[in-house]
Amino acid sequence: MKKKVIYSHGKDSVPWGEKTRAFADVAKRHGYEVESPDYRTQPDPDERVKQLLATDWQEYDSVVLVGSSMGGYISTVASPVIKPKGLFLLAPAFYLPGYQITGFTPMAEAIAVFHGWQDDIVPPEHVWRFCQTHRIRLNLYDADHRLMSVLPELAAEFDRFLAELG
Repeated sequence: MKKKVIYSHGKDSVPWGEKTRAFADVAKRHGYEVESPDYRTQPDPDERVKQLLATDWQEYDSVVLVGSSMGGYISTVASPVIKPKGLFLLAPAFYLPGYQITGFTPMAEAIAVFHGWQDDIVPPEHVWRFCQTHRIRLNLYDADHRLMSVLPELAAEFDRFLAELG
């Protein structure tokens, strides 16, 4: 079975930063190929969705979308088309000015959402609103927007997430 994780980075992040590498290491242990599209030349989140949809995902039996901040928005908006097995969201940028879509229809067999109480970029209440609407468990940490202070815990959560997907 061909399995792929596509990690979508945030607005001002890079495709293969520390967070991406940590999640890629976990994914590879579970037999996934990992791709992290480079969105740095495209500031518009909805254009980034089109870029994600143009990636090589259709030949895979199992796709997991991981998105951080703007990448969480991108992964969620693309999920009804890609229909991933899993959607793993880190401080997803929901309900922010300039983001076209506010009526989300997340689609995946399993969805996990992680956010920081101290996030001053995406208010925790925005993510709570999304989770409440879609009846998704919200995992909150005493961390800021980047969630770097809890990266080992998030990597462990991702490991469990992929193990449960099989």
